[in-house]
Amino acid sequence: MSEIFTPFLAAFILAYALRPICLWLETHRVPRALAALLSMLFGLALIVFIFGLLISLLKYEIPLIKTQLPEWIANTQSWLSPKLDEYRINIDWNNLKTTVTKKLTEHISDNADTLVNSTIDTVLVSGGSVISAFVNSVLIIFVMFYLLIDWGQFFTLIKKAIPQRAQETVHHLAMHTDGLLSQYLRGMLIVISIMSIFYSVGLSFVGIKGAVALGVFTAIMIAIPYIGIALGLSLASLSALLQFGPGPEIIGVLAIFGAGQFLEGFFLTPRLVGERIGLHPVGVLFALLFFGKLFGFFGVLLALPISAVTMVLIQYAWSRYTQSTWYQK
Repeated sequence: MSEIFTPFLAAFILAYALRPICLWLETHRVPRALAALLSMLFGLALIVFIFGLLISLLKYEIPLIKTQLPEWIANTQSWLSPKLDEYRINIDWNNLKTTVTKKLTEHISDNADTLVNSTIDTVLVSGGSVISAFVNSVLIIFVMFYLLIDWGQFFTLIKKAIPQRAQETVHHLAMHTDGLLSQYLRGMLIVISIMSIFYSVGLSFVGIKGAVALGVFTAIMIAIPYIGIALGLSLASLSALLQFGPGPEIIGVLAIFGAGQFLEGFFLTPRLVGERIGLHPVGVLFALLFFGKLFGFFGVLLALPISAVTMVLIQYAWSRYTQSTWYQK
């Protein structure tokens, strides 16, 4: 069922995120259909920009890995050989260097362009995957476009289907959920913008090449709790290691990310996003795994917003339960 629901869920979430842009255009006398189209183009351009950042990082990192690998092995040999000699463990370092370099050259292309091309060729071999991805993409765009145009009518129809005695309660829950999600999305956009500048400037100060792309990508990945910052730190540390080797630059990267986490976790997020959703860290990890299993990478991105909606419903159900006569004797 996840294969069926994922395109519709993706279209609804994207339409909800782009709805403010569409409304702003409509208030400036842009026709509704054109406003929906321009909003969609903005969203698609943003997605392409994010993937472009990732490709630019790969394009720079992959050649560095191949270039620096022999030097890594040589440094490891000089550091590890005396310790292994104490335990009479002998390693043929020349053979190891040749084998690892050969295997790496076979599996890693010279740049990200070739890597992307080979990935596309692999995907094209399986025609079913191409057709499925194409159909899902068209379906998402189609549904998103009509949701942006008929957003009010869509919820009017839903309201008519709700019994009148429950409409006030459902409206209250919907407004509460909408306020929570709006605060979350607006706050995250501001936090991502600030942290993009922070990480880009900090990594540039350390001397990391491609610091702007790496800083913006890391800030965008903040939307994924724990995983995002771990990915950004890993890429930044790898860049510093490839460019400068083990040295003070690694400490500089760690200091920047530590300061960034402190700034984002103790100042920006509480003030701009609120206390997130109030989920325990174990609950956050469960949400990431659960929604990631259901909807893939897209589910990981939406784990916290969906959890926010779930928390609203759980809090309401808990309040009704504690006020019930069955609970109160």
